Amino acid sequence: MLFVLASTAQILLLANDPHGGEALKDLLAGQILWVSTEQLVRAAALTALFLAVWFRFRASLGTVGFYVVFSVMVTTSVQLVGVYLVFTTLIVPALAVYRHAHGRQLWLGYALAFGAYVVGLGVSLLTDLPSSPVIVWAMALLGIVVHLTALNGNGNALREPA
Repeated sequence: MLFVLASTAQILLLANDPHGGEALKDLLAGQILWVSTEQLVRAAALTALFLAVWFRFRASLGTVGFYVVFSVMVTTSVQLVGVYLVFTTLIVPALAVYRHAHGRQLWLGYALAFGAYVVGLGVSLLTDLPSSPVIVWAMALLGIVVHLTALNGNGNALREPA
């Protein structure tokens, strides 16, 4: 809910801006190739602070504390790369790997996200299409492939129930 409030506040702030439409497009689709060094440094510092707080105080923060800190991180990420790419990066790897062995899920999810960014940026470069939407599609397609490669407990590929 905090993320939604922060995002809609940005829309309200842009409502009377003559360039609000372009700013709103950037909010949704992002401008991953045009992120400044200053923006990256600010996001890195905030991420370091988030990790320090989380690993030091996670027991006392609890679930509510996690979501408060997480909403700040998501809002920061959205300002860099847009809503679509942030939510795709949060959701697709988790959906793609949930049927894989628990010991492999985290690293497989990281590999999926990294591979999708590399493939998406490469396809964007070759086709001159906007990077963020291409990365979203690359992650969705690679996510389907990863999901379909899950194995059951017997080492056989999982099959959907008939």
